[in-house]
Amino acid sequence: MSLPMADKVRVVIRHIVMLLCFWLPAARRKKIERWLRGREEFARLQRCDWVLMSWGKSGRTWLRVMLSRAYTLKGGFEASELLDFDNLKKRDSSLPAVFFTHNNYLRDYTGNQRSKRHFQGKRIVLLVRDPRDVAVSQFFQWQYRMRPNKKFINDYPPHGASIDAWDFVLDKEAGVPRIVDYFNGWASAMPELKNVLVVRYEDMRRQPAEVLAKILAFTHTDVTPQQVQEAVDFAAYENMKKMEQDSFFKGSGARVKPGDKANPESFKVRKAKVGGYRDHFDDEQCAMLEGMVAELDPVFGYGEQTR
Repeated sequence: MSLPMADKVRVVIRHIVMLLCFWLPAARRKKIERWLRGREEFARLQRCDWVLMSWGKSGRTWLRVMLSRAYTLKGGFEASELLDFDNLKKRDSSLPAVFFTHNNYLRDYTGNQRSKRHFQGKRIVLLVRDPRDVAVSQFFQWQYRMRPNKKFINDYPPHGASIDAWDFVLDKEAGVPRIVDYFNGWASAMPELKNVLVVRYEDMRRQPAEVLAKILAFTHTDVTPQQVQEAVDFAAYENMKKMEQDSFFKGSGARVKPGDKANPESFKVRKAKVGGYRDHFDDEQCAMLEGMVAELDPVFGYGEQTR
């Protein structure tokens, strides 16, 4: 059995198992599904060339598009090919298999709830973003794009819950407190893992070509400066919005498609604004969020002066 076929079989098995478990209590079903999803991710982790780690809504789709275009330029492929683990490596062995993960379900499969030792030996690009912006963006993801089952198995507020952005960002399982804890866990793990490159979303906004070139160098992919710049231009905000509207990327599923074309807040590419959380909260609320972010490890460089 080929490895890609093995991946497909694991997904099919997960769906069958979950159908057979319909009678179990909700907490038990959640535990089983998370373990099965973790097993699928662990198989990919073993085969990848490098890992792109992030919390949701940290700019991963934008970075994926930049990487995709850099790789397709190097390989001479169509611009509509979106990087999905090893799809480009199958066509050109000099291109890497990239494992995109939040280290979510993996923890349930490996049992490493706090430890990151299952990533030992892998090169990791850790993409971070101001937790306040992440939480607000995740609120709109939860409201307009996230499937009810994903909300359930990831301890988000339940589907249809009547909460606003402020309630969401304060949520201990989905909001700023959880994101700060997640980042701090990685700060503690980095000395042990060694091969970790921290990339800030805010730095990508300011200097996208420089950051993309650094990532490509760190992950040992030889791409010319011209190809880097073309990849950056290709993934520019307005072009990303247009490509999402037009469903430009083939085989991407819902990854780069709006939940509702008539609702701008349902787009995957929404505002891409640094410090945009301030548009949603008053001064007192922003001060409260600042206090939460003060608990973040200083290695990431966030706090009052973040711009």
